[in-house]
Amino acid sequence: MSQPSLTRARAFEQSEDIGRNDTPNPTLGDIIAARLQRRDVLKGALGVAAIAAGLAPLAIAAAGSARANATRFAFSEVEAGVDPRHHVAEGYDADVLIRWGDPVLPGAPAFDPQHQSAAAQKLQFGYNNDYLGYLPMRGAANPSRHGLLVVNHEYTNEELMFPGLGRQDTKTAAFGKMTREIADIEMAAHGGSVLEVRRDNGKWSVVPNSQFARRIDASTPMRIGGPAAGHERMKTAADPSGREVTGMLNNCAGGITPWGTWLTCEENFHGYFSGKVPDDHREARNHKRYGVGGNWFIWSKWHDRFDVAKEPNEANRFGWVVEIDPFDPSSTPVKRTALGRTKHEGAYVHVNKDGRIVVYSGDDERFDYVYKFVSNRRFDPASPAANRDLLDDGILYVARYDADGTGEWLPLVHGQGPLTEGNGFASQADVLIETRIAADFLKATRMDRPEDVKVNPATQSVYVMLTNNSRRKADQVDAANPRPDNRFGHIIEMIPPGGDHASSQFRWEILVRCGDPAIAEVGATFHASTTRNGWFGMPDNCAIDHQGRLWVATDGNSGSRTGRTDGVWALETDGPMRGASKLFFRCPAGAELCGPMFTPDDETLFVAIQHPGESDDDPKAEPATFENPSTRWPDFKDGMPPRPSVVAITRKGGGRIGS
Repeated sequence: MSQPSLTRARAFEQSEDIGRNDTPNPTLGDIIAARLQRRDVLKGALGVAAIAAGLAPLAIAAAGSARANATRFAFSEVEAGVDPRHHVAEGYDADVLIRWGDPVLPGAPAFDPQHQSAAAQKLQFGYNNDYLGYLPMRGAANPSRHGLLVVNHEYTNEELMFPGLGRQDTKTAAFGKMTREIADIEMAAHGGSVLEVRRDNGKWSVVPNSQFARRIDASTPMRIGGPAAGHERMKTAADPSGREVTGMLNNCAGGITPWGTWLTCEENFHGYFSGKVPDDHREARNHKRYGVGGNWFIWSKWHDRFDVAKEPNEANRFGWVVEIDPFDPSSTPVKRTALGRTKHEGAYVHVNKDGRIVVYSGDDERFDYVYKFVSNRRFDPASPAANRDLLDDGILYVARYDADGTGEWLPLVHGQGPLTEGNGFASQADVLIETRIAADFLKATRMDRPEDVKVNPATQSVYVMLTNNSRRKADQVDAANPRPDNRFGHIIEMIPPGGDHASSQFRWEILVRCGDPAIAEVGATFHASTTRNGWFGMPDNCAIDHQGRLWVATDGNSGSRTGRTDGVWALETDGPMRGASKLFFRCPAGAELCGPMFTPDDETLFVAIQHPGESDDDPKAEPATFENPSTRWPDFKDGMPPRPSVVAITRKGGGRIGS
């Protein structure tokens, strides 16, 4: 278990950084090393500097081209730092749209942190809002000012939510103060929310008592679709069919389909399960590879399905991408098993040039993989109903990055290569239930915590956010891989040939290596014009606006480690300013920035502020609690805890964000 001095978010991050991939597959560092050796740049003391240039191709040119400084982002940069409030660039408003506990469904009571209940939470906005998706209202006069906002609720912080509780998932606390009522409130605070939102007189608000309003949580009935539906390994005592499942867990990032549905992704599902199966059990290999039995919560004390000793197959029913129709509150969410079972950070949907659907995703753990799914059938824009099961039929691929700057997508198809019964894969369902192990057999490239993956429709480039790899050891360092204990991460750009995202080939390059460029040993490669406020570390989510510009959200900056909070940075990706970065929005203390999402006219940027009020990562810092948070954002009222919230950012007087 995590140590008491760690925040809940950092404890989760450490779990993601454990690295359960013990295969000998080459790491991205190995690939970069080999690639740069081919370029003959590893020569003497100049090696590290040459690598920095090689990893960001225009870095050397940029160092001498601060003369141009022709960034496309026209805003005055925010000052980096740490304090209890949020900050946005001058000339912009950042208004709180909705907070944890605010009403979503009709009849929801006013939020009362001293008297919470599961029944109330099921009607109220959930906790730790993450991914945000905006869908224009059908038939709206202005689709950028009236729509549905879909929101993921990833996990709960009991120490900040409940009076007198403190962290419970530590060896010392051992869940001693947990009750069934608290556990049921936590379950109700997970999942997602559907909100009808409207902008009137320049300000956004949630439409009360909307016919579209919905709360989805850990007890919502769902259907299992795709090749794993009905398989023996998906069956439980409660569901002998293997086709129905209760709830979704740890919903992190997501995506929006062109037919108007919401993809929400189950990430760290392993932490919700307790118990252990015997070493010779059919699921032992599977559970170990995913870390099942993480014991972050004690729901298993009251709900047997979360005890794998009692229900070993239940964990197989989580870790999927879930498709939801936000325009039909009575619809049943579907777990799309053809997209694979991993710790999904997101699911970006792209319509390929031949009409097939491509879904990119990252598996957020150290030394795990980047994936894409390609549908067999083509998208039909004239018939939304015909597209509803497109994601159940197709091929899932995993990425291998080669040393010469090219790469290959390796198909995860039963019977091909090593994916045979002899290696434990008797069917395609087995391949998908054990996606990670199947990818291990294909010798995919082990990555440094791949998170968001998104396509820039303007250029067809694909950007992969790689948060960090703090377990890289000093004895692995060489001139081509100069950063041990890599705490800052980097961003990869992938280029499909001729803009064909269904191709099995791609080229790749590193866009930027993150961290403070003023510290030489960090090896950051931002453009030379980037200020002390403009650099960032730990890229996590990202957004690409309708002008083709990249915006990066971070997770992991803190006062003791970086002297700054997380936020949103605008990052140039092309031309002489490639790698130039500017800070646009800054989170309150203890918070992470999630889910950046633009409206179609780029005049609003929605962002999610997650776990505000957590303590600093300094081991000497006092633990954050309901009574002693690092901030009481956004209410700043005595007795009111910090509340994860969605913020709507607009330009004073109107106009596009950042232009």
